[in-house]
Amino acid sequence: MPASLNAATPVFEVEIVKDDGDWSQIAALDHLIETAAQAAVAAAEGPIPGFVSVALSSDTIVTDLNDRFRGKPKPTNVLSFPSGDGAPDGQIGDIILGLETVQREALEQGIPVEHHVQHLVVHGVLHLLGYDHETTADAERMEAIEIDILSKLGIANPYTGELETGTSE
Repeated sequence: MPASLNAATPVFEVEIVKDDGDWSQIAALDHLIETAAQAAVAAAEGPIPGFVSVALSSDTIVTDLNDRFRGKPKPTNVLSFPSGDGAPDGQIGDIILGLETVQREALEQGIPVEHHVQHLVVHGVLHLLGYDHETTADAERMEAIEIDILSKLGIANPYTGELETGTSE
């Protein structure tokens, strides 16, 4: 069952589905996903009712979905599928993470896999809320929001490797 914030604010829930792959080596994974999704919604939209489903999957499944829905027969780190208007029960959409790609990218970037997971969840939620990176201006706007959210989670700017704190050192 999805976890929620508290009764004082509109309830935004995060449902986590362990679809495929051995995600068990990532400590406190459910908490990381919940925290990232809640932070993304709060920063982008403020408290909203509804829920998002986050599927923890394998590159095999993500490759199939990426090919079927985007015409790209290769794995990717995250896919987002917005539910659109009139979705049942307030679902804003689905996010699917590909384990092997997430792990490989974290290793290549020299960052903790936990941080990469949270970045990808934030990125996926923003897509579900209508943000994209099709143009340079859109990409800059989306990246700025991501950087702000991640800095509040104590995660370095994934686009420069530096933590954005508003101070120069």
